[in-house]
Amino acid sequence: MKKILLFCLGLLSAKALTAQVNPTNRQVVLQAYWWDYWNTNYPNGWANYLTELAPRLAELGVDAIWIPPTIKNAGTNSVGYSPFDHYDLGDKFQKNSTKTRIGDKDELLRMVAVMHANGIDVIQDVVLNHVSNAGSANGAGGQDPVAMDDGQNNRYKNFRYVSFKTPASAESASNYLAREGRFSKNWQNFYPNNNNLCCTNDINSPYWGPDISFESNAFGMSSNALYNPTQSSDYMRNGMRNWLIWYKKQVGFDGVRLDAVKHFPTYVAEDVLWNLQYGAMWASGGPEFFAVGEWVGSTAQLDAWADAVQNRAGTFDFNLRFALSAMVSSNGNYDLSQIPAQQQQNRQRTVPFVNNHDTFRPQLSAQGNYTGWNTGSELSPHIEPNDGRNSAAHAIALAVDGAPQLFFEDLFNIGYNGNRFGHQPTDAAALPLDSDVANLLWCHQNLRFKDGAYFVRWQAPDALVIERGAKALIGITDQWTQWQHLTGVQTNWPDGTVLEDYSGANSNPTTVYGGGKVNISIPPCDGSANLGRRGYCVWGPVGIDTNYQRPSKNVVQEWEMNDDLGDRHANSLQQGGKLPNNSLECRVVGRIYAKAGQEVQIEWYPSAPNLALTLGVLDKNCTPIDSLTQTGNGVFTFVPTYNGWYTIRLRNATATQAGQHCWVKAIYEAPAVVQTNEVKNKCACAFTEPGIGLEEFADLEVTVFPNPTNGQFKIALSEGLYLENLAIIDVLGKSTDLHFVALSDKEYQVQVNDLENGLYWLSIQTNQGKVFKPIELAP
Repeated sequence: MKKILLFCLGLLSAKALTAQVNPTNRQVVLQAYWWDYWNTNYPNGWANYLTELAPRLAELGVDAIWIPPTIKNAGTNSVGYSPFDHYDLGDKFQKNSTKTRIGDKDELLRMVAVMHANGIDVIQDVVLNHVSNAGSANGAGGQDPVAMDDGQNNRYKNFRYVSFKTPASAESASNYLAREGRFSKNWQNFYPNNNNLCCTNDINSPYWGPDISFESNAFGMSSNALYNPTQSSDYMRNGMRNWLIWYKKQVGFDGVRLDAVKHFPTYVAEDVLWNLQYGAMWASGGPEFFAVGEWVGSTAQLDAWADAVQNRAGTFDFNLRFALSAMVSSNGNYDLSQIPAQQQQNRQRTVPFVNNHDTFRPQLSAQGNYTGWNTGSELSPHIEPNDGRNSAAHAIALAVDGAPQLFFEDLFNIGYNGNRFGHQPTDAAALPLDSDVANLLWCHQNLRFKDGAYFVRWQAPDALVIERGAKALIGITDQWTQWQHLTGVQTNWPDGTVLEDYSGANSNPTTVYGGGKVNISIPPCDGSANLGRRGYCVWGPVGIDTNYQRPSKNVVQEWEMNDDLGDRHANSLQQGGKLPNNSLECRVVGRIYAKAGQEVQIEWYPSAPNLALTLGVLDKNCTPIDSLTQTGNGVFTFVPTYNGWYTIRLRNATATQAGQHCWVKAIYEAPAVVQTNEVKNKCACAFTEPGIGLEEFADLEVTVFPNPTNGQFKIALSEGLYLENLAIIDVLGKSTDLHFVALSDKEYQVQVNDLENGLYWLSIQTNQGKVFKPIELAP
């Protein structure tokens, strides 16, 4: 049993590996976070944490990770389930932050690329039933006074977002309501509205925020927004579909977990799932696309939802989970023979599990250790990782049909070691494994459980045996001190086959006899067996060694360049934006983290294919590497010379052509091992304000002081200059003439009234030309 001992010590050999990919209905998916996930070494940087953890997950045999929602919430204090801006992946400066709790957009995209390099798929959590926290960073502008009130959100249903065209120059109501970011929302898009009332069922009740009304007639105009585009039929359904297609293209994720699916119509779920499978063009996931919905209910309810979405998604098997919870809490008095009947009948995409963040809400000490439980927040009672029957529950979840989901706090020990918040994910001693769960994962993958058909071979109150057709025989008991010695267990192996227990609980092999029968022993749950195994054994043909490894793969990610996406605020990533008219100004497309020696291919697709564009790539120090000018669609390739950041920029080929909307796609491989504590430069482009040409004449000496100002300031000019006209320009390009008083032949007094605090430009017309100066109005 040398290989088992080595595995438990985290020293798994990688020799003699054969690449294999489980079908998505058999993948082992790790929920790669807990509810209030945090690590002080990676503040607001969970993507970086997972990037560094990736090689360990690949070594363990994890097929896919499930990550939390990655769009901007009200702040980094939110774990993702209070979505605000669907098109902000940590690249825009709004809600007083550029980053999300996951990190910034560059770090998110790198994490996905590194997971792919390690052969691991990424399952994106998606919230479709609500949005939250309308208003600027302080809530200004979020309330629509004529909105119908749902009784909980006080009419805060104006959703406006920053964009490249309209960055956040202030947090006032007027600034917020003028923001032109994509997918703005009005009160009619939520319950209640003129056609659809609220609060009578699971779909129309605002449990977590303004509750989305997906009915075709749920559209209308804001009563007080400055940016107020016309809406039309099916506004929210179309908007969510378009967003998810954009999201998949941009991030490159491989599947979705749909949150709270009983709280929005099944036709919406089926719509978006079909489009993610077949309607996302090059990014379409096809029939193998992983999808699971969270519905807490009975077998009949779970099966009905899966049927209603045409089996484009499965469900978390909560009915089986209820049974596992009852088994653990019954202290050996549960009838294990009842377990097989508890799994849902529609198993095409079912996801059995023991714990996830919906069932596991501990109270924590300052060190992150369990001190109690927030049971009122748990959708089903938690199963304690240290409970002796937790291993038996995992053996069942991994043995039955479906794509089993493991929980971070079950695979890794962070509940009692004082290590939750401060460990390094690469350090096996600082982030230790649960030996039983890790062993079961090894057995599932290397014995290839799901390659064999599912058979229940023994059903008794104290013993359950499941065979995966001539691949593995899994025995389970919930008894605390009593071994279960079973004779004559039927199997599909031929007589004479020698089996060993890959859990290590039994030291001696057993031989198949009498037409496929075998005698096995199942250890009790008290940990008295070899290696401390608790309540399970896994038998398979002797001599099987580590053979499971998923092959690495490229990532494909696409950036859409338009003025209603991205942000040019100084605190943002300064990415995005449509190419401007009659200008050679560049735009930063985005950033990739590429592997040295592996070719990168960048493609671009302009909206005006008759106009030439120039695409350039910069190294980590913002030094240009190469560029290509092309009319129409373009393809540019280069071979990275180092592992690290590369910035993609785009501009018009000439200074006399119209600007345009463009899509840029990168196909590349990331390195499998990355240390994330390196400098990332913005490599930002210089730009002028849209439509007002803010060129500054270097030889005209003009000073504005004090700046920032409370509205009263002075302008000083150099010798020979005098002021002819003065105007102030807001972020939307609106110009207002200002009155000024000459204090001397060089100095002028100015008073600004009735403008919101924020950033503006002064247009200063002198006798020798015009100068533009930034100015900030502040209290």
